[in-house]
Amino acid sequence: MRSKSSLYWCCQLGGWLFYGLAMVFFAFIFENKTNHILYPRIAITILFGLVFTHLLRELILRLKMRPPIQVQKWWLLAISVISIIVLFNLANSAVVEWLHMYDPKIKVSVEKRFLTNLILDSPLVLVWVSAYYIWHYVELGSKTEIQKVKLESLVKELELKTIKSHINPHFIFNALNSIRALVDENPERARTAITELSNILRSSMQAEKMETVPFERELNIVKDYLALEHIRFEDRLQVEYDIDEDTLDQPVPPMMLQTLVENAIKHGIGKQKNGGSIRVISDYRDDHHELIVQNTGQLNGDTKNGDGFGINSTRNRLKLLFGGKATFDIHNNENGMVEAIVKMPVQEFQS
Repeated sequence: MRSKSSLYWCCQLGGWLFYGLAMVFFAFIFENKTNHILYPRIAITILFGLVFTHLLRELILRLKMRPPIQVQKWWLLAISVISIIVLFNLANSAVVEWLHMYDPKIKVSVEKRFLTNLILDSPLVLVWVSAYYIWHYVELGSKTEIQKVKLESLVKELELKTIKSHINPHFIFNALNSIRALVDENPERARTAITELSNILRSSMQAEKMETVPFERELNIVKDYLALEHIRFEDRLQVEYDIDEDTLDQPVPPMMLQTLVENAIKHGIGKQKNGGSIRVISDYRDDHHELIVQNTGQLNGDTKNGDGFGINSTRNRLKLLFGGKATFDIHNNENGMVEAIVKMPVQEFQS
C-alpha cells in the first residue's frame, strides 16, 4: 500500500514539474526572454494543479469511481471533473488578481482572465484524468491476467488431484480381489500377496504428493503389482521387460504405467482362457521417451474409442502435465496383441 502511495506522489510531482519546465522552455523559445511574473504564475499553476487533482483523486476514491467504473457513475465522474476544472481556474485567476501577477499595461478583467485560463489550463486536468484512468485500466488488466493464470493453475492442480484420488482406490479394489481369490486356496501365498500389496501401497502413497516421479520408481511399483498378479494367474501370466536403463531417470506421472498394466490385466489377460503375456518397453525414440505396454488380447469397440478409466485418466494426465507435447495411443498390433503407447518429451533429470 505504501509503495503505491509513493508511486502516486512521484507521478504527481514529476508530471506537474515536467509541465512547469515545458512552459519555461517554450517561453524561452518563442519569447526569447522571461518576465518577472512568469515563474510565480507557473509555480501557482503547479501548486493548484497538485492540490486540485489530488482532491479529484480523493473524490474518485470516496465515490467509488475507480476502474472498472459502473455505467451509472459516468455522469458523476463528469460532474466531478467539471467542478474541479472550474474551481482550479477560479482559484488560479483569483490569486493572480490578488497578488497582481499581471502586466499592468495589458491588464484584463477577472472574467476574461478566468475564461482564458479555462481554455488554456482545462486540458491539463483532462490529461491528468486520462492518464489516471489509463493507468488503472492497464493495472486492472494485468491483475486480471495474473488471476486468470493462477486460476488455470489451480484448476490444473485440482484436476490432477481428482485423477489421482480415483487411481489409488481403483487399484486397491482390484488388488484386494486378487488376494481374496487366494485366501481359501492358498493362505501362505495370500500372506505373500498382502506383503506385496503393502509395498505397493507404501510406494503409491509417497507418489501421491508428486506430479511426476522417476521412471525407475514407477517401474518398481509395476514389478510389485505384476508379482502380485502372477500369484493369482500362475503360469497363465508371462511377463517380459525391455527397458533402456538410460530412461530410468526420466520423469513420468505416478501410477500411470501401473494403471496401463492393470488395464492390460483386467481387459486382456483376465479374459483369455489360457492367459497370455505382458511386455513393458521403455526406450528413446524421435526425441521422446516412449513407454509401451503390450498384452495378449484384442480391443473391443468401447475401449478403442477411449472409454474406461485407465485410458481416460492416462490421456487427461498427459494433457494436464505436458500439454500437446505428449501423446497416447492404444491399438491392436500385427502380432495379435494390444499395444498402448505413451510418448512424452525427454527431460533432464533433476536430483
